[in-house]
Amino acid sequence: MQTIPTMRAMVLTQPRTPLQLQRVPLPQPEPKQVQVRVLACGVCRTDLHVVDGELTQPKLPLIPGHQIVGEITALGTQAARWEIGERVGIPWLSGSCGDCRYCRAGNENLCDQALYTGYQCNGGFAEYAVANEDYCFALAPKYDAIQVAPLLCAGLIGYRAYRLAGEDVEVLGLYGFGAAAHILIQVARNYGKRVFAFTRDGDIAAQQFALQLGAVWAGDASALPPVLLDAAIIFAPAGELVPIALRAVRKGGSVVCAGIHMSDIPQFSYDLLWGERSLRSVANLTRRDGELFLPLAAQIPVRTQVTPYTLAQANQALDDLRSGKISGAAVIVL
Repeated sequence: MQTIPTMRAMVLTQPRTPLQLQRVPLPQPEPKQVQVRVLACGVCRTDLHVVDGELTQPKLPLIPGHQIVGEITALGTQAARWEIGERVGIPWLSGSCGDCRYCRAGNENLCDQALYTGYQCNGGFAEYAVANEDYCFALAPKYDAIQVAPLLCAGLIGYRAYRLAGEDVEVLGLYGFGAAAHILIQVARNYGKRVFAFTRDGDIAAQQFALQLGAVWAGDASALPPVLLDAAIIFAPAGELVPIALRAVRKGGSVVCAGIHMSDIPQFSYDLLWGERSLRSVANLTRRDGELFLPLAAQIPVRTQVTPYTLAQANQALDDLRSGKISGAAVIVL
């Protein structure tokens, strides 16, 4: 009897339950897919939203994880973009229809038929993964896998939010100083922007971390900055920050909500939005975001502060992220 090859993976069987370390069949690539040996996989707040049941339509059972750095170990029968042995990044977006009005306009992140890694498709909390070859990213060879993993969602979403905030922004506020913000501040400082960092009230360690990375001011999220902001990006999934951020931006400024999930936004008076302030969200990412951001990150270069975990420690990584114990980003290293 032929033995089916297996691998270790952390599996979500039901929302709001711990991941289980299991032996599962080794995934084989479909015609347009590549198989990769996972080198590292970032742990993202979106993984928390999936595990905690706040994103309500996961494939179950599911292997989470969507910031995957992997080495290609097998090619599908029609895969021709990559070669075995190459290193690629696998992000949150794992597929789109390619034909709807959004895809045709370059907004594949809004495609109603889009699929997502670690949500509808198994992800990188495992020894191996498969992905559509057209949705993988080339990675600079000088980047360690553990360094580049957080760039594949925290970095990409942060950069998309930064571009949507407006190129003329000179004074930028970042609400929630975690994985995405500690990457984005390095991009903003590279362009000479003044960055104001807002953390959980009383989180002195996070505020000091922001100052070390070049913030000109760091303080509590409930506080007003000493000057009005041109734009604010909200990374924390806290709806109560929306009216606070609107109050902190100048007339004509913008507030960008960068999370995929947020608690309810409280009622606020119209005067906070008046003065041609804008409020918008960021939905997922596009392949174009990766093509623009990843070479830029290598050029700067962006340095991520990483707390490493083993595969079996994935639940601990999620708990530490949930409780705010992580400075920078968490990465599972295989």
